[in-house]
Amino acid sequence: MLFTSWLSTRIGARKTLLFGLALIVVFALAAGLSQNVESVIGFRAGWGLGNALFISTALATIVGAASGGASSAIILYEAALGLGIAIGPLLGGLLGSISWRGPFFGTSVLMAIGFIAIATLMKKEPERPKPSPLSAPFKALTKPALAVLAVAALFYNIGFFILLAYTPFPLGLDAMGLGLTFFGWGLAVAITSVWVAPLLTHRLPRTRVLWVVLLLLALDLVAAGLFVSNTVGLIVCVVLGGALLGVMNTVLTESVMAATDLPRPVASSAYSAVRFIGGAVAPPVASLIAAAFTAAMPFYVAAGSVVVSSLIIIAGHRMIAHVDHEEEAELEEAEAITAGDQS
Repeated sequence: MLFTSWLSTRIGARKTLLFGLALIVVFALAAGLSQNVESVIGFRAGWGLGNALFISTALATIVGAASGGASSAIILYEAALGLGIAIGPLLGGLLGSISWRGPFFGTSVLMAIGFIAIATLMKKEPERPKPSPLSAPFKALTKPALAVLAVAALFYNIGFFILLAYTPFPLGLDAMGLGLTFFGWGLAVAITSVWVAPLLTHRLPRTRVLWVVLLLLALDLVAAGLFVSNTVGLIVCVVLGGALLGVMNTVLTESVMAATDLPRPVASSAYSAVRFIGGAVAPPVASLIAAAFTAAMPFYVAAGSVVVSSLIIIAGHRMIAHVDHEEEAELEEAEAITAGDQS
């Protein structure tokens, strides 16, 4: 992700998105045709490269293209992610109950549809953006506001991905059971992304919403540890966690986009790269902790990581306080433009 802005500013966002989707199509298909676990792991790395090119570029593109402002665009982006996250596990459960290869082939087909949609519906950029140097994302992380939010997102993602990647093991459900559980989780993500997050940020500063929701997520993860042997209790914790994650994802993304005056592709790639280090570390660490201690311990570690994230937001408030007033600045600018037009 650190290099996506370098590529997208040279070949354009549209080609970068298409290249990323093409990689996912190829590597998901290859994973489905694999004969052993080691091959699947290797092909997942190539798949991850495609994800990197697509995710950070898609966010910057949607925010830049939407006519309703950055906040509306981010809500749209998170809602789309939430719906995909909801439908994906259910479809994966259906395909996985037929064959373990099914979800890989299903992903390949869906990404091919996405490729065709972008190729036919997304217009070519009228102007190629100014090329971004390779060093741009690294320099972006020297901006205090972006650095605080990125590091907070890293610890938040550790909690996020332990909940996402480790929970299926103590749940012990079959493919359809897991699909239905995470369908409920993803539906909660989608609902709170669209309706709850804007409601909260209209009444409270973004930074306060961030640290309060992080602490609530920590409590939910502690509850998951306590209910680790109770299937119904753990499912409830998963769905409630999804509701909190939906708020966090939307408000955190809004805050990052408002944190600096950097080009959106650069800010997105720098932030996403640091954030997903947490996503990469969490699953193997959770497995090692569970093997060394108890099945509940990964949830407690996840809760601790999320608390660290909230403390980073609180301690770094002075450096990110301006994101609380971004919407007011946008409104004042719009009113000034309107007044100028009328005069």
